[in-house]
Amino acid sequence: MSFSEALEICRPELFLALSAMALLVLGAFSQPRGAGLVSWLSCLALLVAAYLAAVSPVGSAFSGGFVSDEASRFAKVAIYGMSAVGVVLGGGWLGRLNARQFEFPVLIVLAALGMGMMASAGDLISLYVGVELQSLALYILAAFRRDDGKASEAGLKYFVLGALSSGLLLYGASLIYGFAGSVRFPEIAAAVQHGAHAGVIFGLVFLICGLGFKVSAAPFHMWTPDVYEGAPTPVVGFFAAAPKLAAMVLFARALSDAFPGAIEQWRSVVIILAVASMLLGAFAGLVQKNLKRLWAYSSIANVGYALVGMSAGTTEGFQAMLVFMVLYMIDVTGFFACLTALSRQGRPMETIDDMAGLMRERPGMALAMTAFAVSAIGFPPFSGFIAKVFVFRAIIDAGYAWVAVVGLVSSVVAAFYYLRLIKVMWFDAAPGATDAPPADAKAIAYAAALFSMPVVIFAMKGIDPLSKAAAAAFGLS
Repeated sequence: MSFSEALEICRPELFLALSAMALLVLGAFSQPRGAGLVSWLSCLALLVAAYLAAVSPVGSAFSGGFVSDEASRFAKVAIYGMSAVGVVLGGGWLGRLNARQFEFPVLIVLAALGMGMMASAGDLISLYVGVELQSLALYILAAFRRDDGKASEAGLKYFVLGALSSGLLLYGASLIYGFAGSVRFPEIAAAVQHGAHAGVIFGLVFLICGLGFKVSAAPFHMWTPDVYEGAPTPVVGFFAAAPKLAAMVLFARALSDAFPGAIEQWRSVVIILAVASMLLGAFAGLVQKNLKRLWAYSSIANVGYALVGMSAGTTEGFQAMLVFMVLYMIDVTGFFACLTALSRQGRPMETIDDMAGLMRERPGMALAMTAFAVSAIGFPPFSGFIAKVFVFRAIIDAGYAWVAVVGLVSSVVAAFYYLRLIKVMWFDAAPGATDAPPADAKAIAYAAALFSMPVVIFAMKGIDPLSKAAAAAFGLS
């Protein structure tokens, strides 16, 4: 393959890298008044990158280190589109605080670039580069309000624990390279085809642990509640969506492309992670009063459901994971858009008690939050129900019905805290008037709520075949 053909394959990422550099220069020379322009141009760059990803040619470049296939195209369109929503939500929030800075949207563009690399990783080196490029931008975003003690603490915790996970990831990659003799996924697959060496299995376990941290799967979830509570709300909305999808696609690609011959070994580890995440997310959420911490545990449980689909080890299971993550991304973004929009006398409403009487004060926002809560429980015909049907069907077909039973029990337990939130919003007395929600956050919340039901019913006619084609690219049976 010629160099120009290789550049053609990674055109979306090249465009994002050049856009980030140009936006940095523009922001530096036009500050402080140019921050709004940089924000809208960043949003436009992400949408253009999503289009380029959708039409990019299929193939591999740079000796197989960068892969463009149906799976990467499906993931990148969702990742770049949701990152653009993150720019709008965060930009509006900073504008209302009179703290708009051009670095914020540029950091989201750089994080999206790292996520694109993760979705297209074809060897251990591009896997690590993508993870670190995304993570470094996210550490800074978590502590973006550096005059806020909680945000600084969240950023520091995220950075320290993120460094630990990077160490695990790197150690696992070095073990795999040492015993398999290659960093490329197809050559690692060939090396383990007729039985994996114990050193490779150890490396695989470390690799799964490192990736488990990135998706906040139990028992590597310890950073999630504190970071969610301390980081700015629109940033948390971004954290909980696109980076999770990118990490899950990378997880799936590393396991399916590099270890198809060791499926029994990695399936056992992934099932343990899935079951632990579902149970911990369901039970630990019962005692939470802060909604950001509550949704942190909810996200841990939802990552467990996505891992259930992946642990099936089949094309159907990987499709279930992709469908689950896309539908979850939209729900969780809408929920954090509601939290961003809601305040009472200038104070953000972040606890369950703060939501008392919201139905009488702001019926539109209360209905949107009710839709997200009902969807998270898994009531039909909301998007959460459709997503869970996909993952439970996949794991039952793979012969692990007991995992689906654990998932159902976890859903029933978690329903308590979602229903408590609905009860407080609909039936408790309001302690005071709420402020008028800003138009940008309100529009995102309403759009996501409408997608949750009924738009999802029609959208699945497109998502189902696209996710099926994406899952087929992983090469499983």
